[in-house]
Amino acid sequence: MTTVLARPAADRPAVAWAPVGAAVLVLAGLLTTTSTRYGYHRDELYFRMLEPAWGYVDQPPLTPWVARTFADLFGDTLLVMRVPATLAHVAAVVVVALVARELGGRAGAQTLAAWGYGTAAIPLAFGHTFLTASLDLVVWPTVLLCTVRAVQRDPRWWVVAGLVTGVALYNKLLVVALLGGVLVGLLVAWPRRSGEVAPTRWPLATPWPWAGAAVALLVGLPNLVYQAMHGWPQLAMGAALGENNAAEVRSELWIFQLLTLGPPLAVVWLVGIVWLWRRRPMLRFLVVAYPVLLAFTYTAGSQVYYATGLLAVLFAAGCVPVARWARTAWRRAAVTTLVVVNGASCVLISLPVVPVEELAETPVADINPSAQDAVGWPEYVRQVAAVHAALPEVDRGRAVVLTQNYGEAGAVDRFGPGLGLPAAYSGHNELWTYGPPPRTATLALVLTETPGAWGTRFEECTEEARLDNGVGVDTEEQGVAVLVCRDPVGGWDTVWPGLRHLD
Repeated sequence: MTTVLARPAADRPAVAWAPVGAAVLVLAGLLTTTSTRYGYHRDELYFRMLEPAWGYVDQPPLTPWVARTFADLFGDTLLVMRVPATLAHVAAVVVVALVARELGGRAGAQTLAAWGYGTAAIPLAFGHTFLTASLDLVVWPTVLLCTVRAVQRDPRWWVVAGLVTGVALYNKLLVVALLGGVLVGLLVAWPRRSGEVAPTRWPLATPWPWAGAAVALLVGLPNLVYQAMHGWPQLAMGAALGENNAAEVRSELWIFQLLTLGPPLAVVWLVGIVWLWRRRPMLRFLVVAYPVLLAFTYTAGSQVYYATGLLAVLFAAGCVPVARWARTAWRRAAVTTLVVVNGASCVLISLPVVPVEELAETPVADINPSAQDAVGWPEYVRQVAAVHAALPEVDRGRAVVLTQNYGEAGAVDRFGPGLGLPAAYSGHNELWTYGPPPRTATLALVLTETPGAWGTRFEECTEEARLDNGVGVDTEEQGVAVLVCRDPVGGWDTVWPGLRHLD
């Protein structure tokens, strides 16, 4: 008996534009409505500070460039900052629905894919806050959609996959890990057993995947040249993240797979894995790519969410058999209830719907670190400004603000000018490369968790305040000391090199 391994293009279902479009409109409205609650995420404050460049020590240029461009064109506001994240999220919803359609899913499967993924935990969180991961969550499924089309229908889609990959390199080099998983999957899982006859040759034996790789290399070449000319800073950054995060990432990686889309939807993507392996032999490479990517994430230890883009595609695959199963009224009701319950809980956790005054009394801040990172910035800057305002006039004229991380520097840069604060400097990541304060700046307002460490860097340091967001949320800045430090020992040329840190 011969297994049919691909469906003709003419046999693909129509796109279910009505339910998918409804999901897009509702989700766009939900994200826009909640976009200005709480405040900026620390990464967003950082992005708007970065000067346009071909790359930075901690990331390629795309996300900061988008953030700066939107601010320049439409205004430097929180609402504008969140628009790219919203657009990325709804685009990802469409792509995931198209993956379900590509695998034979009709309207029910596409609807489940769109609404299930669109209201899932991590996609919602990254759709609310504009992070590098926000763009990854649309780019990775798009690469995989093109790959599936190349394998099932037309090998020229490998070139499109290469084009999207080349663009993705400007956001994160991490897309190479996804391609590595696909490559391993094609090497070990292409159907060769008796009774399974592939209608096309093994893709790696054709020129098309290699043409796609060439296109990716060509499109991404300027970014790769930048990396090579600067000593591959992304590798150093990855090592720094691994050193800081590895223990936490490795302990949370497995449970995080259940939490990524929400525990109720884990059933769907697990069904997708089994269904792909049993019913779509030509696409088994997707199943193999998943543990490969998990192994990479575990080994690197940098961030726990790296497999999310691939998990979205496995979820879309599971929507096809689940939608076919849900043909009776009670089964459809069961699946609908699953999505609604999951979506409601994910909205509560991933979006800022809990009043900020009550956030500390709920588990939301502990479950969703992005919520913590969006609380308190204006309050912190006002407290720093109060210390600055209390200085004698002669001291205010020679002062700068020195922060321990880019979030604090970005907050001072965003809110400080209106309060009379001087420029902010930091040794964190790319900000260190912008250089030390001017020689004339002999007084620094230092934000630090370790006040005692600054006595050797300045002739005199006194603690003047402790930061407090006023709502009891345990942010990274809560309780940070504000020091007034005078006269850097040996000048800034001596002090500045020791302030550099990557994390």
